[in-house]
Amino acid sequence: MTSKDKFKLLPASHLFLFKQNKILLLRRFNTGYEDGNYSVVAGHLDGNESFTQAIIREAQEEAGIKVISKDLRVVHVMNRRKPDGEERIDFFIMAKSWKGEPKVMEPDKCDDLSWFSLDNLPNNIIPHIKYAIECTQQGVFYSEYGW
Repeated sequence: MTSKDKFKLLPASHLFLFKQNKILLLRRFNTGYEDGNYSVVAGHLDGNESFTQAIIREAQEEAGIKVISKDLRVVHVMNRRKPDGEERIDFFIMAKSWKGEPKVMEPDKCDDLSWFSLDNLPNNIIPHIKYAIECTQQGVFYSEYGW
């Protein structure tokens, strides 16, 4: 990195949808990243959008549901380092309500969208997603993962 280069974190928004002690998870498919493993509705910021705007967009694109800003709350922030050294900043945003029934909207990137008990998450959940869920359940607002 030269003195003119500034360090950059890759930002992403993640959506936590909870109902009846369950969380909505999607299984990644054919993406090249964590395929076959469960995550939550999520995506990178496209630029010129906030974390909230990004998750509103991703909720519609990935799950076909509508969430609105007033019903969203940041419940966890994670400063994360991937095994390859890439650094990320992840905002986990909970929706207290939404319109529509979640369904797979991108079958070329997701092959399952299901509700899982918080007491019985799948074994093939992405580890940092599981950690963020656990932190949220414990009321921990900020974490560092992979350092």
